[in-house]
Amino acid sequence: MDDSLFHVDGAPLKLLLLGGQKSGKSRQAELLARAWLQAGAGRSASLVATGTAYDAEMHERIARHQRDRRARVPQLATVEAPRDVAQQLLASSRPEHLLVVDCLTLWLTNWLMPMEPPSNPPATAPAQAWQAQCDAFVAALQAATGPIILVSNEIGLGVIPMGREVRAFVDALGLLNQQAAAACNRVQLMAAGLPLQMK
Repeated sequence: MDDSLFHVDGAPLKLLLLGGQKSGKSRQAELLARAWLQAGAGRSASLVATGTAYDAEMHERIARHQRDRRARVPQLATVEAPRDVAQQLLASSRPEHLLVVDCLTLWLTNWLMPMEPPSNPPATAPAQAWQAQCDAFVAALQAATGPIILVSNEIGLGVIPMGREVRAFVDALGLLNQQAAAACNRVQLMAAGLPLQMK
């Protein structure tokens, strides 16, 4: 992979990787991060991790992702940001530093369907607090001066969920993905480990 992948019409790459579970989207993001690091001296990269381990299975899943990442991209640092993704983009984006956010789906889950109440709950209703976060995220993404890769699930291709809360979550994720896609200069859909260029 050459360095031209990380610029689009002179602007830094802002890529949204969409896909189902086990579609290869996280691996694709890691391979791009490795290519970024190998393309020039003085570069760095970090992964903004949004997942939180609330049970044994999720704890093992996160540990497996961490092991795989260390094997594939040992120079990729990890920053945990289960709720403050917009702040991480503002604080960390710079031309020589690539950010991978993995993933937007879990970030949304932490705001709308948290397994545990947040230590600093917002003063407003969850939907209002989420909308403010989403607006801040889009603004931070647009203002970012370095390359960014966003990973998110496409979960709206199946049957309509029965529960009201689940339907609301699917709707919210679909809207978040649309806003992220509009703010990005590249969008890929991952299926069976293969990228399909959408934008």
